[in-house]
Amino acid sequence: MQSLTTLQPLAVDAAYERLGKVVRKTPLEYNQRLSQRYNCHVYLKREDLQVVRSYKIRGAYNMMAQMSPEVLSQGVVCASAGNHAQGFAYACYQMKVEGTIYMPTITPKQKLQMVRNFGGDRVTVVLVGDTFDQCLAEALAFTKEKGKTFVPPFDHPSIIEGQATVGKEILDELSGIDLLFLPVGGGGLASGVGYYFRTFSPQTKIIGVEPQGAPSLTMALKSGGPVTLPQIDTFVDGAAVKRIGETTYTYCKEVLDDVQLIPEGLVCSTIIQLYNENAIVAEPAGALAISALKSYRGDLKGKTVVCVVSGGNNDLDRMPEIRERSLQYEGLKHYFLISFAQRSGALKEFLNNVLGPNDDIVRFEYMQKTNKEAGPALVGIELQAREDYEYLIGRMKAHQINYTTLNDNDKLYGYLV
Repeated sequence: MQSLTTLQPLAVDAAYERLGKVVRKTPLEYNQRLSQRYNCHVYLKREDLQVVRSYKIRGAYNMMAQMSPEVLSQGVVCASAGNHAQGFAYACYQMKVEGTIYMPTITPKQKLQMVRNFGGDRVTVVLVGDTFDQCLAEALAFTKEKGKTFVPPFDHPSIIEGQATVGKEILDELSGIDLLFLPVGGGGLASGVGYYFRTFSPQTKIIGVEPQGAPSLTMALKSGGPVTLPQIDTFVDGAAVKRIGETTYTYCKEVLDDVQLIPEGLVCSTIIQLYNENAIVAEPAGALAISALKSYRGDLKGKTVVCVVSGGNNDLDRMPEIRERSLQYEGLKHYFLISFAQRSGALKEFLNNVLGPNDDIVRFEYMQKTNKEAGPALVGIELQAREDYEYLIGRMKAHQINYTTLNDNDKLYGYLV
């Protein structure tokens, strides 16, 4: 790791003062259940309780507050998958500035409604593209055409300074932190908080946490600079970007000790666990940092650990998908294409002889052939324990069931399930 003198200094204290009347100082909560599970002392920085339910207000307001009245009068523009849009909208409303917000068409309805609630008649929302990167290109073109000012979601020193105030709040309240887990999307939060910790708590090990399906920082580090990923899994929408920022990459590669990739299914299990055990409603990006504790279990004993819960803008309409992904990750839900013998009683024999006493069929439908005859059946089976899968497969083989597994076949799974 190189010296911080290679990085542009961040005026975090000035940003903190600027944000004083707008941003809520969120709780740093000791979490007993996570502490017991990992045999350490786990604290959660609850940015899901921020005024816009994420830390993004910090960067957006900090940047806009430094613009001249003349620049602000021309209007401002942003592109966002949701949380930056809410912070931007709130800043526009508070500062009485006209804003245009570009968002992907896949943005959850809950986030769209919250953007409109926070911005009121000060903001206009434009839905375009399937990913953040597509709507970003449209927003930049609009900004140039109309002579407005673009407020980026992460790749600007003023944005990074604002996000860094999360780190200041943590260290103002707690010292002796051994490990800090930070979610990484575009890298603004990790850059700012990482910089602040590296300056004032250099002994802390700082881990950036990315979704496995959108490893923009991981690939940048391997390539020696930001690269554009050909495709990403947009499920962790608050942290799913195809390309990490140029400025944020420069900071992240200097201040982070490690970067951990987390499967989306594990993120879903963490969301459910947080809700069931702590009544915390975390969005996927908000659960990333906590999800990484599992990978570091062996390094946590007796340590003081902080995880940033970066946001709580989760749409309840997504819960069925979250549960589905969690069950598959935990090895409790499996899909098969099964060709039953064309004779009477074949299905009954499967139920009686193959299905275990605690197994449950949660989906069953025959696939139609072109001649309208019944083809193989799509069968979804939910188990009580991961180890039951081996016994289920063993019984299928013993009874000569003609089956194809779908969970690990992305193409067939995407088409049929």
